[in-house]
Amino acid sequence: MTEIMFNPSQIATLLFMQQGEITEYYIYKKIAAAQKDTNTRELLTRIAEDELGHYRIWKRYTQQEVVPNTFRILFYYLIARVLGITFAIKLMEGVEKKPRSYDKALLDKIPEMPEILTNQETHERELIALIDEDRLKYTGSIVLGLNDALVEFVGMLAGLTFALQNSQIIAVAGLITGVAASLSMGSSEYLSQKSEGAATDPKKAALYTGLTYIATVALLILPFLVLVSPYYALLFTLMVAVLVIFLFTFYLSVAEDFPFWRRFAEMLAISFGIAAISFVIGLIIRTVLHVNL
Repeated sequence: MTEIMFNPSQIATLLFMQQGEITEYYIYKKIAAAQKDTNTRELLTRIAEDELGHYRIWKRYTQQEVVPNTFRILFYYLIARVLGITFAIKLMEGVEKKPRSYDKALLDKIPEMPEILTNQETHERELIALIDEDRLKYTGSIVLGLNDALVEFVGMLAGLTFALQNSQIIAVAGLITGVAASLSMGSSEYLSQKSEGAATDPKKAALYTGLTYIATVALLILPFLVLVSPYYALLFTLMVAVLVIFLFTFYLSVAEDFPFWRRFAEMLAISFGIAAISFVIGLIIRTVLHVNL
């Protein structure tokens, strides 16, 4: 191969891409090794080999070895274990591989470069779409549990705060209602999935819905268990609700490729709109019924 001369900036760009490819090779390889499903393991191994192939192309031009980023390898491996393979991979490919502008001379010097940059993301996403991840099958059940808990409990806690004005009583009432509601939601989801003949397991769907519901309720009620002032507790509960909505919407926007801000604004408006109405209802009930605790 005829030696091609690169300036320092071009060398730095190639080494950056080279390190990215070898790092992602090890990320995919490490995640693949932890998979029990043969098809998923083979798909991830295939993506890993593609990354290794790209690394070798860049190495031909740089004539240098590079060390993978061990922090990134560990970070994305842990993300995959906790939040799922699809989320981890799409986060890595979507967030860290944003479109970059490259020196036109560099594109002209390396004939393989335009094709790699153009096809890499599309090819990987096609492979990722083939991954059959269990938790993503039950996204609808998780959304149901989360949405219902946020909408019902943010509003209920707001109403109880103005009606009762006692953190401990509000927390007890919320916990009792939350446990009963989570069982009700889980059983409703089970019957719904079973009657519709859905492809998902009705028992798993019910479990995902119920657990998501009660976990969200626990987070929303926590401020009332630790703070004496119900108004400060309600303020922290609203902050927790915003954080939960933000994190869950971000997770779904990455894992399922939909616009983040529009869904986030929609969920926020629904939850806080009902909370505002509940404020007023709680105040009216307290005034009309002369509740004084």
